[in-house]
Amino acid sequence: MAEWLHEAGIGESRAALVENDRIIEALIEPDDRALRLGTVARARLVELLPGRAGKLNIDGVDAHLIHVPPGVTQGGALTVEIVREALPEPGRAKPARAVATDASPAPGPDLRARIAATGLPVRTLRPHEPDALEAAGWSELLEEAATGEIVFPRGALRMTPTPAMTLFDVDGAAPLDTLALAAARAVAEAIRRHGVGGSVGIDFPTLAGKGPRQAVADAIDAHLAPPFERTAMNGFGFLQIVRTRPRASLPELLRADPAAPARAALRQLERTPPGAPRRHRLPAATLARITPEWRAELARRTGFPHDLDPA
Repeated sequence: MAEWLHEAGIGESRAALVENDRIIEALIEPDDRALRLGTVARARLVELLPGRAGKLNIDGVDAHLIHVPPGVTQGGALTVEIVREALPEPGRAKPARAVATDASPAPGPDLRARIAATGLPVRTLRPHEPDALEAAGWSELLEEAATGEIVFPRGALRMTPTPAMTLFDVDGAAPLDTLALAAARAVAEAIRRHGVGGSVGIDFPTLAGKGPRQAVADAIDAHLAPPFERTAMNGFGFLQIVRTRPRASLPELLRADPAAPARAALRQLERTPPGAPRRHRLPAATLARITPEWRAELARRTGFPHDLDPA
């Protein structure tokens, strides 16, 4: 039976839905994430934008108001709900999206609350226990997200987030019909595993005939949980999927956040057993992102201070 594994780590919370000893869905939530999905907050309308949209300020954080209600003028206050979190993009981040609401201000659910709401069992992991996340493939998952390289039994995928869409390129050996069918399942599983939303483009091998192309589309339908929309595969092997995108995918989050490697390193250091060496060497860029607060929390959790030096 599937169960959620949850860790309240240093600087972030993390969770993985594990079934048959493998991760089928993974989530990371940095502690400093602003304006979670579902947050209801008071805001100030900073600027009116074309199409009755608006720019908001919510406790010093910018957000985009989809539609300015009648009677609200520039500089006015209103209550809004966050319907999409901010999305990191190269060069410029997309601010969170909000809609006006009459609800009372309240924070959006955190990661622990979100996974509990699925109704599946949740097991909280402790650093002194066997590393169940690692046993299910946590390091391999992070490597997939960081590099985009995903191996499946008949070939490999290259996953590339772009501002327009997330692209999957399929590579492997003939027969191409068999490769494309295996890739369809691998892509569907990767989309769920990494929380990929929005537009998704898949570059399959070029297949001759409508029958094989339809078989690949049917495989996507069979292995990707709804809701989503998709096109048919065209004659050049391209198929597009559109899903909701309430927050950044795991690859987008990890690639855009320079502190992500530091939090991952702290996860390993937190599992340092008593009696092990207390001096550790880390890449200089990683070490620079470890704050004094995180060092203090590491010492509190392990029961002793750690000497961290640049590698």
